Amino acid sequence: MSHYRIGFIGAGNMGGSLARAACKGVDPKQVLITGYNKAAAQDLAGQIGCDAAEDNEQVVRQCKIVMLGVKPHILPGVLRQIAPVLAEELAKGEEKLLVSMAAGVTMASIQSYLGEASKVPLLRIMPNTPAAVGKGMMLIHTEHCPPALADEFEQVMSQSGRIDRIPESLSDAAATVSGCAPAFAYQFIEGLADGAVMAGVPRDKAMAYAAQALLGAAAMVLETGKHPGALKDAVCSPGGSTIVGVAKLEEGGLRGACIQAVMGAYQKNIQLGKQ
Repeated sequence: MSHYRIGFIGAGNMGGSLARAACKGVDPKQVLITGYNKAAAQDLAGQIGCDAAEDNEQVVRQCKIVMLGVKPHILPGVLRQIAPVLAEELAKGEEKLLVSMAAGVTMASIQSYLGEASKVPLLRIMPNTPAAVGKGMMLIHTEHCPPALADEFEQVMSQSGRIDRIPESLSDAAATVSGCAPAFAYQFIEGLADGAVMAGVPRDKAMAYAAQALLGAAAMVLETGKHPGALKDAVCSPGGSTIVGVAKLEEGGLRGACIQAVMGAYQKNIQLGKQ
């Protein structure tokens, strides 16, 4: 029987963010982590109160839900390494769920690397790093997972933020918004803060004001259900300062740059899946 409810193979930026969320959703002592950098994994385990594993095989043997938090080009090697152990556990009747967060790597590709263990229930997820503070957006593909196990996974990760089930066919496109957009938003926050500093606002206050404004604006979109354009119009008084700023953003091509950023990331996701 599994000793831990969930284990992480890979505890970097993304895996570590989800491990933090998992430790808020369940007892941290039900969470096990390991990574290429053992010292870093042990340090993270100490911070969030979970246990650190000696190797990947220990995670597979002792955890019911096995999270694969490794880069796409590393994933095939990890899958081949753990496949025999996973097959042994399944042969003993142990219930397992394998969860991949590698961009561009399909569930069919994952199964092809698992050999005898290819029948293991499988989830593919597209998360983002704000999961570490409970504000993440996680897309999950459940085509190869029994409903009860998918429900259990969502319960374990309930403190990560929003979770949405979509078909895998939408993954490469949808993940460019949910997964990549935080980086784009950080650039926007930094730019807004730079402008405020130029106008004389102290740096720490400028950063806080810009970040809180984006947090509030995002909450307005999600909680009111109104179109962003309508919410923007509500802030722009006739002849006011906001509409001048909006015009400057349009002059700078903000909308077009956002579209190109998403499309560029989308094309890269497709390339990752072909490697």
